[in-house]
Amino acid sequence: MAASPKCRPFIRVTVEPLDLGRVVTLYTTETCRYNNGMKTPDDGRETSLPQTIESTAEEIARDCVAVRLRLLNRVITNVYDDALRPLGLKVSQMNILVVAARLGVAEPSQVCRILQIDLSTLSRNLERLRARGWIESVPDRDARVHPFRVTGQGRELLEQAYPLWEKAQRKAKEMLGEEGVSLLARVTRRLTAGCVEG
Repeated sequence: MAASPKCRPFIRVTVEPLDLGRVVTLYTTETCRYNNGMKTPDDGRETSLPQTIESTAEEIARDCVAVRLRLLNRVITNVYDDALRPLGLKVSQMNILVVAARLGVAEPSQVCRILQIDLSTLSRNLERLRARGWIESVPDRDARVHPFRVTGQGRELLEQAYPLWEKAQRKAKEMLGEEGVSLLARVTRRLTAGCVEG
């Protein structure tokens, strides 16, 4: 009588789902070099790895949105700062005074949220405004809040600054053009929709 064959133990095999992203990453790392084109699984578009740090720097300098916004900010800010210089005022400081005047009694956290600036930047500007007599501290039961308001001298300053601001506003609009101003307003409203005053 023939011996019964031994039964092999049952082995459960678990097959993990294929991670296409990992496959493409490994493939890119192992086989793609520099400008050898490859297609991504997302959209089938061909892409390539930068050949040198020079080409990387060139691409960033050419296409970076942040760089363009910073350049635009400096150019337009200079227009307003030049106009307000006779009063010893910068447009960034004027914006703080405007927000504080609208709020009546302003808390630093409110101003930071409305103007989208950090507390250290606001604190430096408040020191300068306070030294010029344009704002004053308001006593509060919570010493950590540090509320402030625009003084009478500060309100007079805003009245003097208005015609200079108007002149700068006209120049800035001429530089940006009607389409640029409209686009800037739409983008600003969309990106700052969550910044509610109060």
